[in-house]
Amino acid sequence: MTKTYLKFRSRVTILSCCLIFAWVGLSARLFQIMVTDSDFYRKQGIKQGQRQEPLLAVRGNIYDVNNTLLTRNIIHYTLAAHPSKVNDINGFAKLISESTGNEPDYYLKKLNSKADFVYLDRNLRRDKVEGILDQRIPGLVIDRKSRRSYPHTFVGAQVIGFTDVDDKGLTGIEKEFNGYLAGTNGWVVKSINGEGRSQVKTSFPIKPPIDGSNIQLTIDLEYQSILQEELSRRINETSAKGALGILMDPQTGAVLAMASLPDYDPNQPGSSPIENQKNRVITDQFEPGSTYKIVTATAAVATSAVSLYDEFYCEDGQFTVAGKIISDHEKFGLLTFSQIIAHSSNVGTIKIAQKIGQNPLYRFSRDYGFGTTTGIRFPGEMQGTLRKIKDWSEISLAEVAIGYEVGVTTLQLASAYSSIANGGFLLKPRLVKQILSPEGKIVYAEKPEVIRKVADPEIMSTIKDMLVQVVESGTGTNAHIEGWSVAGKTGTAHKFVDGAYSESQYISNFAGFFPAEDPQVVGVIILDEPHYGYHWGSYGAAPAFRRVAQRIINMDDSIQYYKPRTNSNKPVYAGAPTQDDLGLVPINTIASYPKYQDGYTIVPDVRGMSIRKAKQVLIASNMRASFTGSGHVVWQSPKPGTKKLPGSLCTMGLN
Repeated sequence: MTKTYLKFRSRVTILSCCLIFAWVGLSARLFQIMVTDSDFYRKQGIKQGQRQEPLLAVRGNIYDVNNTLLTRNIIHYTLAAHPSKVNDINGFAKLISESTGNEPDYYLKKLNSKADFVYLDRNLRRDKVEGILDQRIPGLVIDRKSRRSYPHTFVGAQVIGFTDVDDKGLTGIEKEFNGYLAGTNGWVVKSINGEGRSQVKTSFPIKPPIDGSNIQLTIDLEYQSILQEELSRRINETSAKGALGILMDPQTGAVLAMASLPDYDPNQPGSSPIENQKNRVITDQFEPGSTYKIVTATAAVATSAVSLYDEFYCEDGQFTVAGKIISDHEKFGLLTFSQIIAHSSNVGTIKIAQKIGQNPLYRFSRDYGFGTTTGIRFPGEMQGTLRKIKDWSEISLAEVAIGYEVGVTTLQLASAYSSIANGGFLLKPRLVKQILSPEGKIVYAEKPEVIRKVADPEIMSTIKDMLVQVVESGTGTNAHIEGWSVAGKTGTAHKFVDGAYSESQYISNFAGFFPAEDPQVVGVIILDEPHYGYHWGSYGAAPAFRRVAQRIINMDDSIQYYKPRTNSNKPVYAGAPTQDDLGLVPINTIASYPKYQDGYTIVPDVRGMSIRKAKQVLIASNMRASFTGSGHVVWQSPKPGTKKLPGSLCTMGLN
């Protein structure tokens, strides 16, 4: 026994020591894992057993003032891969190509990359990935996202803007209000089993996404379409390099339409020059020429430096100032103050400015908002150019008086004419009506905001009368609409190119508003380098203004015909006038006529209706429509109540 014990004693001791050392080592390792490095291993365990996945917020949409969708979110899929996890690259590429329709080599080039993660395809419709959605392909990552779409393509593109592949706004409203539109992404934690499959557990944390807010603009899609169509039409007719236009509500500062051509398709922004993405109504300045003469006229009336009946000799069309010859488009002799504005005499305007002096001319230029930004919430606005009096030269008074040596934007010009239309108040232009949360609560709203009072209503009423005379008997007769009172001013200016005024490149422009008795729409039309002959504001821009106004009158029943007012002492901006105040011509109610049993129909009474409403009524009665003129229907043939076959023609006269 003793011999046996002695024989194995050393072995037992060694084995016991080994067991003790192993236990100590394991205990130390266990202590390290559970105490010292517990955070590290807990994170490893969570990483292997759980996965946090993002929950993407849906981008808010943009609407026009009538709640028409200007944007949409289209669901699309992005394919990506971890090349190191792909077992058979050739088979993998072939499988993906069979689903998407692209060549396998297109994917092989990306899969042979040394990168750990590569994008294979973006913006795929569901039908392109239907075959691989439910398959578990090692190394393949399928990401479901939404893509921005613009259903009206070119219409309003420069105002709305567009987003990049990650749905971030790059231009326009999409950029300016990206924080509101984008929303906030959430996340969800999923458990991962041994096969790598994930599933949601109610006990795991989740942070729901907050969808983006929706934006309602002041833009009216129908107004916008009309403006862009007429600008495009006028470019084709005049061979102009481009055209700009804006329509505003002078009572609120709301921008109803805004466009610059050439434009682009926000669904494919790369297919057009990047220059076309600029909203040049806001970002580009130009010398306006005679449309700026409202400043000179306002300063003259406000300071009483000139009477409306004062006469000025216009030097038969040529006048020398500081050694420079100033010319008129016609050889005018003796003209009154009002006639000078109506016929746009440069010589007469300069003589008026000389009686006014520099300070009032500069002050009213500033009061009208020239030389400073309007404050509109839109990226890239220019403040224009209006040099301080100390920087004026000997000829600056004359040049500024007729719209040279100043730089204005189309928006500034529209804002200035709006202040005349509303009785003397310069309003902050607005593009956004309100922003609504996904729950429909208002989170941001822009209300009408008065920047300053430019002049008293009586003064602005006098200027308005001058602008009406411009359209009725002066240079703006091509903007005249039969039966309607339109106020406006033509402008023609040489472009300043390479340090000198060009003799062949012009800016043709017209600014005006209607109806003059109760202005509801202000419009500015700019033609950039039209063909010679159309370079005059009266022949280039004015007809485009008339067409836009006529189409709006025919389309929008809220634009009503008003009889001329005999008393204009009440300022327009003071409040909405009553029908009695303005002499509103009553509109006939729509009569409903039943069809005869034998298939004949009774001609409805459409007199007093707008052309749009009249067409709707005639179509409902199975009749065709033909019309002449603009405004509201004043006569029709056949007479109301006449029995006619379906499809018969009803001719209408508008006034």
